[in-house]
Order: sequence, then C-alpha cells, then structure tokens
Amino acid sequence: METSLMQTVLSRPLSILAASVALAVAAPALAEKAHDHDHAHGHSHDEAHSPASDEIAKGFFKDEQIADRPLSDWQGDWQSVYPLLQDGTLAPVMAHKAEHGDKTAEEYRAYYQTGYETEVNRIVIDGDRVTFHGKGEPVSGQYEHDGHEVLTYKAGNRGVRFIFEKVSGDEAAPKFIQFSDHRIAPSKSDHYHLYWGDDRAALLQEMTHWPTYYPAELSAEEIVEEMLAH
Repeated sequence: METSLMQTVLSRPLSILAASVALAVAAPALAEKAHDHDHAHGHSHDEAHSPASDEIAKGFFKDEQIADRPLSDWQGDWQSVYPLLQDGTLAPVMAHKAEHGDKTAEEYRAYYQTGYETEVNRIVIDGDRVTFHGKGEPVSGQYEHDGHEVLTYKAGNRGVRFIFEKVSGDEAAPKFIQFSDHRIAPSKSDHYHLYWGDDRAALLQEMTHWPTYYPAELSAEEIVEEMLAH
C-alpha cells in the first residue's frame, strides 16, 4: 500500500492551516476568524422546510437545540465536488452566486477552489468504518463519537462540528474527522464538509479549507441543481 503518499494526501488540510495555528492562542479568538459559510448548502428536497429549520441552516440556533449525532447520519458512498469545480461543471453555480453576492463569478470560483480542494475524491462510510479513496490504495479506520464543538463565526452566526476519533485501522487514516453540514441534531445528511487530521484542536481552527461531499449516486447535473436550489 502506498502509505506514505496517502498520508500526504490525508494530512494536507493540516498543512494548509499551519500559519493560523501559529497565530492562535485560544478557541474563542479562532472562532472570530471563521469564514461566513458563504458556500452552497441546503437540505434534502423531501425534508420539510420551516422558518426554524432555515434559521438553523443559516447558523442561528440556541444551545439547547444541539444534540449529538451518530456516524450513521453520514452513512453511504460520497463523492468530492472538487473535480466538478475544476472541469467547469459548477460554472453555473458560480455565475448564480455572482448575481446575488458581492464577488464576481471568478472570485467565487477562487474561493471554492481553496474550500473544495482535496485529493480524496471518494469517502465510504459503512457502520463505524470510514474509508478514504485518493491517490494510491484506500485507507480506512474505525471511528467512535468524540463529542461536538460549537464555533462562532465572524458574521455572527454559528456552526457545529460533530467529531469522531479513530480507535483502530490503518495508520495513514486520520485520527480525527469533523463533520459540518449545517444541521445540529440527528438527521440524515444530504451533503457535508469534512475536516480531518491528527490534531483535534488544530482542526477546529480550519475555516478556509472544507472538502465537500455529495452522494455518489448523484450525477454532476443533479449536484448543480441541488446547489442552485439553495
């Protein structure tokens, strides 16, 4: 197994945040540096929408609404959307954002280039086992629940990271994985942003790089439709 190569691939998120780690002194200060979660998000079309759920998706909720979630919320076979950004498939999404936002389509593309970048193009979650598919042979580990953390962003909204720690598996598999999908209580995810690495605290400081995954069974066109719908 090309372990050394996969270790490089899986450790890349931590290398990106090295500079911010050096400047950080406490979690509250880090939270103030968080990005405004400008990236596309939403919920399954068959999930009932309400003003309350929409507010939660935007990052406005009370602490008592948060509940720990099982890994089964993210069960399944997932594809990275980074290749779709690279090959131009997401150009309509960037154009749509430019029509309603404060950046040009090219500026949005650069923003998502940083956010989506990853060489892990597929993740399979089966029971407590998470398998990462990138360059070389896949690596996997068994993960158990390790709580959650609430982050307050510069824009004033908040987000919840649901955290799982590796208890066995390949050495190259990351020690920690942290899910963010704009949900705060048990609910099947329809897409998610994943942070991974061997330092739990350092991962919480990562605000600019968030590899994003949608169900593998969705076509490129269906992913574009999902993004445009939200």
